[in-house]
Order: sequence, then C-alpha cells, then structure tokens
Amino acid sequence: MAFLTDIEIAQQCHPEPIAQIAEKAHVPEKYVEPYGRYKAKIDPALLRETDRKPGKLVLVTAITPTPAGEGKTTTTIGLADGLRRIGKDVTVALREPSLGPVFGVKGGAAGGGYAQVVPMEDINLHFTGDFHAIGAANNLLAAMLDNHIQQGNALGIDVKKITWKRCVDMNDRQLRFVVDGLGGRANGTPREDGFDITVASEIMAVFCLASDLRDLKERLGRIIVAYTYDDKPVTAADLKATGAMTALLRDALKPNLVQTLEGTPAFVHGGPFANIAHGCNSVMATRMAMLMGDYTVTEAGFGADLGAEKFLDIKCRMAGLTPDAVVVVGTVRALKMHGGLNKKELAEENLDALEKGVPNLLRHVHNITNVYHLPCVVAINRFPTDTDAEIDFIIRKCRALGVNTVLSTVWADGGRGGENLAREVVRLCEEERGNFTFSYDLDLSIEEKLAAVVKKIYGGADVVLTPAAKKQAERLTALGFDRLPVCIAKTQYSFSDDPSLLGAPEGFTVTVRNLKVSAGAGFLVALTGEIMTMPGLPKSPAAERIDVDDQGRITGLF
Repeated sequence: MAFLTDIEIAQQCHPEPIAQIAEKAHVPEKYVEPYGRYKAKIDPALLRETDRKPGKLVLVTAITPTPAGEGKTTTTIGLADGLRRIGKDVTVALREPSLGPVFGVKGGAAGGGYAQVVPMEDINLHFTGDFHAIGAANNLLAAMLDNHIQQGNALGIDVKKITWKRCVDMNDRQLRFVVDGLGGRANGTPREDGFDITVASEIMAVFCLASDLRDLKERLGRIIVAYTYDDKPVTAADLKATGAMTALLRDALKPNLVQTLEGTPAFVHGGPFANIAHGCNSVMATRMAMLMGDYTVTEAGFGADLGAEKFLDIKCRMAGLTPDAVVVVGTVRALKMHGGLNKKELAEENLDALEKGVPNLLRHVHNITNVYHLPCVVAINRFPTDTDAEIDFIIRKCRALGVNTVLSTVWADGGRGGENLAREVVRLCEEERGNFTFSYDLDLSIEEKLAAVVKKIYGGADVVLTPAAKKQAERLTALGFDRLPVCIAKTQYSFSDDPSLLGAPEGFTVTVRNLKVSAGAGFLVALTGEIMTMPGLPKSPAAERIDVDDQGRITGLF
C-alpha cells in the first residue's frame, strides 16, 4: 500500500474560501484582508472592538525531541479538529515555519498526515511575507547603525562593542562570522560582523511579544545595538530607526488566518525557535484566537524544558495569560531512543529500553504539574509497531503521577483520531483547577533565575557562568536589566546543555558562556553549550528533494 506524503494529502484538500473560515471564527468581514482565496490578514482593531470574552487556552508541548519524531504540531492541529468534532467552538494558534528547517532538516512544518494547516505550500514558503518584513526591519537597523558610524559617529559607538547582527531566514553557516566594510573609506568601516537566522532576531521576539502597534514601536526603540566608548548602551531610538522599522512591520503585525484540512480556523503568526529564542507564536494571534473561540489550542517549540518553559515564564508573564490545560506529546519510539535504543531497532518491543527512556516523559510531566501547577494529559502518538505492553507501561507510569494518558492517531485519522484526547482536554478545562505559578520570581538575581530553571526544570545540579558571562551579568545588573526574565538558549536534544545526554540525566551543570539583553523583547538571553543562532544545512538538505513541475505543482515539501 502506497502512503501519500504530507504535501500530496494537502494538495488533495478542497479548502473553504477564507471568508467562510473568517465567518466560522466569528471575525466580521470588515476586519478581513484576503491574501488570495485561502489566506487573510486580520485587522488588529478586532482585538479592541470585539465584545467576545476569551475562551479556554490549551498548550501543547512535548518530550525532548529525537530523530524518531514526536508530532507536536500535528497533535496541536488534530486536537483542535477533534475538539470541533465533539461540538466545541475552537481555534488553533500556531507559529509560522522558518525557511531554514524547511529547506534544511525536514521539509514542511505545518503539521503532518491528516492533521495539517493549508495552504501547506504557502505557509511553508513565503506565506504573507511576515518573515521578509522582519528580516528587512532587522537589516534596516543594521544599515542605519553602520551609516551612523560612517557619517561621523556622533554617538561615539565603539565598533568593537556592536551587538546587532544582520539576519537571513536560511540555514547558512558561512555567514556566522564575516568581516565587512571592506573596499576603502567610501564603502564603510571594516569590522567583524555576523548573521543570525531571522527567527533568532530580537525583531522576531519583539514582533511576537508586542500587544499592539504602539507597543511594537516602543519595544523596537528599546533595542540595544551597541555600546559607546564609555560603555553606554545605544538603542534603535538613538539611531532614529524606530519609525521606519515600524513602517516595515505594520502589515506583518496583523495576524494571519488560514484553516486546517478539516476547516478549523487557524491563526498562524510569528515563529521564533524555542532553542535559541522564546519559541511561541505572537501574543496578538493567541489573544485573537482566544477571543474567536471557546477553546484555543496552541503550541510551544521543542520540549517542555524549552518552548513550554518560555511560554509560561516569559510569554504568559508578559501577556497575562494562563493555560487551562497542558498536553505533553510523546511516542513509544522516541522514549525507546531515550532509553538508548538505535533508531533501526525501534520497531521491536523493548520494555527495558522503554523503562530507561520513560523518565524523560515523566520529568516533563512533573514540571507541568508540580512546578507550574497546571492540569496535564499525556498524548501518545501511536505507531503500528507499538505494542499493548509498551502502551500499558506508559499509562501506569503516568497514572502514578496523577496524569491520564490518551492515545492519539491524528496523523492517520485527522480529527477523528483526536476525539478521545479532546474529551480529556475538555474534562481538564472544566473539572480541574490549576494554581499557575512561575518557575522563578523576577526579583531574583540573574544567576539565581538561571539556577532555578536548571534545577527545577532541567533537573540539573547548578548553573556555571564563565568568567566572561559573570562580567556580563555584573554589567547588565548595573544597567538595571537584572529584573528581566531569562531566555536560555540550549540544545533541544537534552535536558542538559550536552546533546548526548538523553533520557532524564541528573547531577549535571549547565554552563552559560554568554549573556546579553534583548531590551526590546524584555528578557535576558543566556547562551549555553555549543548552541548557535545561525544553523547550518545538513549533509543531505531537504532542498535537494524539493521541485516544481511544469504546471507549477510543488513536490518534495515533506
């Protein structure tokens, strides 16, 4: 039996006109700005002018990712479709895919199987141009910074203390470290420079955390791009770049509306990575989705130690959001990999490997229930090779923590395969009452906040700051930034900063090698391990398998 690829499934879909999806999402026509037949921008004025009350918020997160796959986005979409099938008024709020992974690691990133958002090709490629606008705003600021230096440097910027990088939305390791401004005096000031991937830009974080256009503009103005010879910060406002950057982002800030394969309204907007940024879709899109549905299902990137931690400790803190329930997604296959099993051996029943790997799932669950004090359910994406004994083992382990486990088959069955999960989510939202708390208080020192995340969320022994990071912490404290939340950039493949430590390691320390402030976003960034803000392409990038036929039909996009 030949299985259809994700893109083939999406291309067989007959989506509803976007006006019908907007009507289904209770969005009046005057707020809808169509981008063709199946996409639209929604005027943010809707947030101010609607009299609807926000519905329940459901966060979907996952275990620590492995090459075996977990299916977090797929579960998010399938759960939303499942909620709709059992009679709930539901919306879904997702991040936009970055072109880096689309052409690099895996191809498309808009769900999978029969739980996808469409038009799949558009969403995975240029969509409505949001990422291009973010990259343009980032690079305009870089150009104005260098031009200020070229035109006399009235602010006294030390070219050795420039912290702002250019960006491009593509995995391109060649651009991590560059020297530019060559070619003589007329062509700029020679200096060391570099590129981040667009999703790691502070502009992306600002974009996703802004509550409205005014807040966006104020946050952009606070961005620190460099320091002067006497160590005073230089901001985008000092360079008079704020207005022009806001102009580039004005239309991009309007949330995008699309649909799932089953016609559930989906707000897809913004897309920072969770390993090097805060990993959540925009605050505006989340709020809009909550106002337009009785239930909103959203996701946070990678495992609960990354995306969910930042969703809860950063996004919820800033936006005043409280999830009503959390879904932790995992697979038997992935847990066996955490137990040390080779990817080629995952099809065979192996309870020993599962027993060694299941602590990874249990730690994520523990963090949600015992650190953040939120109602939780475990969703297991069932594969045909999973045995009843393996499933029963996971159910028993989770039940010991007071958490139910539900099997999900949304990849194969769409919303029908998510109905049982939907019923448990509704039960949690209606019957359970969380007592949401953050994992740290803002009045702690920078090092104490970092240590709180490492100990409470990662399960580590402590955090260690390199001498350079200690000096940066002292400097940031002196500048008054020590009361900001922390955004820890670390590998997604382990609770620790060492990607080879699978499962639920203990006794490790996390080394912070660099600390910087994202003053516009409103958090401190701590770089750990070997994490990089510009990924590279793999040996066999997905781009090698993507093509377009003579009729313009795209193939190979996952």
